[in-house]
Amino acid sequence: MSVKRSDVVRYLEQHGFRLIREGGRHSIYSDGQRVIPVKRHSRFDRITANEVCKQAGLGKPW
Repeated sequence: MSVKRSDVVRYLEQHGFRLIREGGRHSIYSDGQRVIPVKRHSRFDRITANEVCKQAGLGKPW
């Protein structure tokens, strides 16, 4: 099962994360305490999407 990048970004933004900058291959999001890199692919596998959320200190939505 795969997850759209836009769904992962929306989930982060709903929990207080905002886009800080665009890197070479990643978009960098932060909530003021944590900095999370998000790959710029159109789809992630479920494991990668959950790992991004885990780095952000959030639950596993997928």
